[in-house]
Amino acid sequence: MVKIAGLASNRGRNLLHIADRMPGGAELSIVLTNEDGAPVLEGASERGIPTEVVTRDEGESRESHEERILETLDSYDFDIVCLDGYMRVLTEAFVDNAPTTLNIHPSLLPAFPGMDAHEQVLDSGARMTGCTVHVVTEEVDAGPIVTQEAVPVYEDDETDDLKKRVLYDAEFTAYPRAIRWVAEDRVSVDTDAETVEIEGDTGGDFPQRRLVSDDLSNTLRYGENPHQDGAVYADGTCEEANVVSAPQLNEGAKALSYNNYNDADGALNLIKEFDEPAAAVIKHTNPAGCATADSLSEAYDKALRTDPKSAFGGVVALNRECDAETAEQVVDSFKEVVVAPGYTDAALDVLTDKKNLRVLDVGELGEISERLTEKPIVGGRLVQERDLASPSIEEFEVVTEREPTDAELKTMKFTWQTLKHVKSNGIVFASGTETVGLGVGQVSRVDAVELAGKKAGRDAEGKSAEGAVMGSDAFFPFPDGIEAAAEAGIEAVIQPGGSVNDEDVIEAADEHGMAMVFTGMRCFRHD
Repeated sequence: MVKIAGLASNRGRNLLHIADRMPGGAELSIVLTNEDGAPVLEGASERGIPTEVVTRDEGESRESHEERILETLDSYDFDIVCLDGYMRVLTEAFVDNAPTTLNIHPSLLPAFPGMDAHEQVLDSGARMTGCTVHVVTEEVDAGPIVTQEAVPVYEDDETDDLKKRVLYDAEFTAYPRAIRWVAEDRVSVDTDAETVEIEGDTGGDFPQRRLVSDDLSNTLRYGENPHQDGAVYADGTCEEANVVSAPQLNEGAKALSYNNYNDADGALNLIKEFDEPAAAVIKHTNPAGCATADSLSEAYDKALRTDPKSAFGGVVALNRECDAETAEQVVDSFKEVVVAPGYTDAALDVLTDKKNLRVLDVGELGEISERLTEKPIVGGRLVQERDLASPSIEEFEVVTEREPTDAELKTMKFTWQTLKHVKSNGIVFASGTETVGLGVGQVSRVDAVELAGKKAGRDAEGKSAEGAVMGSDAFFPFPDGIEAAAEAGIEAVIQPGGSVNDEDVIEAADEHGMAMVFTGMRCFRHD
């Protein structure tokens, strides 16, 4: 266990925070101050941490004072020294005779060293500041950097505002991180070269720390529900077509809501899957229908007819410039948002005639460039690669006695591309390159199958599950899902495979004359 000797002249809030957090199991073995009555003494005593006061005598040299500090510390067991608002510049006498000593400075060094860092930041007009944990050397605030944490500077900031934000949002994150790295024996300090290396802190897709700097794009009327506040932030570095930076072409319409942004993003990501003209209708982040066809209007018609009832009030996404014919179909029933890479003038005349239909132009779809996606959770955020995998037909593994036809293989490919955007447990019934029925967000896979069959039979217009293909985003744990699919009229299945009961599932498919392929990968979507 790493033990810390903490030196502070005042409140020592970082030291007390480290004592409470015990990053990497590290603990404070002593808190020493050079000021009688320093508030840090009470905080340390409340936590059962031994304390010492070593004041500098009148006329005493700095070197002599530091020698007495070292003598006092010598009776305690510690591996590292941590400074926190210690208002004395350490001399060679201390630096050379104490273990590695860390300090935290309230700016992003080398910018704004020394005293009054916050005032320096505000006077400079800088829009970003933060804190720096560095190794202490004889030169003030010039030692090698261990870690930093950034925070924004707001236009109306005053010194106290900035000081509080740097402490709570930066220092309380960066100092424990540095201590944890020390406790994990990942910090190597070369005192001669004045360098620091952190084992594993090599960047890449998943670096040891992530700095996120987005700009407020807009405040929202509310979040998911009216009692929740909401806002949307923009990543100015994103080059991929997206709904955050897309201009709203009908200026008189109300602004996008939190849910509009969420649904529009999901819809846009779905139609990016396809090279052919494609359309999707999204409701509550799930597809109500999706299709590709020779023309955009035909693709939209097929997508809508999957479940026109659920499509009411949904979000439409198109992967081609919207023409007047497609626009007329879109406005034939109530929609919240339409997203497309451009619109003809005639299409805009039709769409903007609807007062509260938000029309977004995301520009040319281009290449998919954003590789990661993230989900904030309480206490942090989950980060992963986007699911950009798309197994080819040649990679499908046929596992049944009957092989799928060429038409079924094409439908399987379409089904899998759509499945990636369906909330798990997810099932898609499809015919040709259009959805027939969807079972979304179920806790039971057989329930999802039964729901897809029910939707296909009850809500789809001019469609049927008879002879359709079924896709599943994960393996079937039991044959009951295949039995339910056969009852609905399914004749071919695409699924990941990998269940301990695969043989039973394949046997059930063979009994019903189904063709079935395994992809060898699943496509869960849980949010």
